Amino acid sequence: MERLIKLSQRKTRAVKTEFKRFLYSEIDWSQPLVLIKGHRGAGKTTFLLQRVKELKEKAIYLSLDDIYFETYRLVELIDTLYTKGYRHFFLDEVHRYKHWSKDLKNSYDNYPDITIVTTGSSILEVNKGQADLSRRAVTYYLPGLSFREFLELAYQQKFPQVNLSDITQYHHEISADYYDKTDIDKTFKEYLQYGYYPFFKEGINLYGQKLQETANLVLDIDIAPFEDLSYTTVRNMKKLLYIISQSVPFTPNIAKISERINVPRNSILKILDLLAHARIISLLKSETKGMSYLQKPEKIYLQNTNLAWLLSENKPDTGNLRETFFFSQTEVKHRVTSSKFGDFTIDDAYTFEIGGPSKTAEQIRGVPNAYIAADGIKGGAGKKIPLWLLGFLY
Repeated sequence: MERLIKLSQRKTRAVKTEFKRFLYSEIDWSQPLVLIKGHRGAGKTTFLLQRVKELKEKAIYLSLDDIYFETYRLVELIDTLYTKGYRHFFLDEVHRYKHWSKDLKNSYDNYPDITIVTTGSSILEVNKGQADLSRRAVTYYLPGLSFREFLELAYQQKFPQVNLSDITQYHHEISADYYDKTDIDKTFKEYLQYGYYPFFKEGINLYGQKLQETANLVLDIDIAPFEDLSYTTVRNMKKLLYIISQSVPFTPNIAKISERINVPRNSILKILDLLAHARIISLLKSETKGMSYLQKPEKIYLQNTNLAWLLSENKPDTGNLRETFFFSQTEVKHRVTSSKFGDFTIDDAYTFEIGGPSKTAEQIRGVPNAYIAADGIKGGAGKKIPLWLLGFLY
């Protein structure tokens, strides 16, 4: 136990606090039990250590994949640390510990004056265990970096978040102001290729390798054991990801996919559902609630543009990149569905058509609250909004 305390102190001293993810200021840290789900590599460990460093009271960071928990129970450790005065517990990688949901439940019930903040990268496993904590835990989701956050982490250029209502009304002024302060043309291309995960700071040359390793971990470690999938099924998942990466963008024909990789239709839909819950792909549907996985999505996207660059043999399709970027940035804070008139509907209130600098409003003419999000333009004009500006929503 003393080793764990010293390890927490050493990690806390080393963590940098100049840059904090957007979610840091949105979490209600006073809640007794907080569960943070998120992408592998999104910065959850740094997130926890920053909070430990900020607290003046006794707090400890514990990674539950430590060998200590192969022998000892978490609930017993919390009891011992409680007698030493600890009241704040920050638990990383909870899905790696077999008894995590039961021990969290018991600790929550037995110590009403403590706070527990937990993170999990295996979103499927965390979702399963979360059922035991449904009335106790407040849950948050940490996605990868937004374009706004990338600018701050990579170039120390701080910009405020902008809500969607202000973007639609004042994009002319906002985009002109932001464009004057940074090299949008250069940095936006960088973000699309390697800016979604904070580990780009460890070396851009190694980014593709690390991203590949992260994707393989999700497929081989998070999804396969959780669903008891065969090696063949995991291979079929990877084949399906490759097909999606080559799309322009991908409107699924389930029958053709089934034939191409020799997998039954319902199995294809199940695989898509698993990949979406694991945040490897995003499914664009006509509704976001109450839909069975057996209902075919309207379109399928890789979850972020960095994955498109990783999986494509050559440069990814430009139209695919544009729509993938838009979807990944807007779905964090909004309900995104397919549109009868454009490419996307946001919160049943806004219609967006995505395109390049020459894109016209012909397709959305007469549609209320309809806009074009256009790539390759410096600033907004009329109903045409710079695509990159949607990267400032979070």
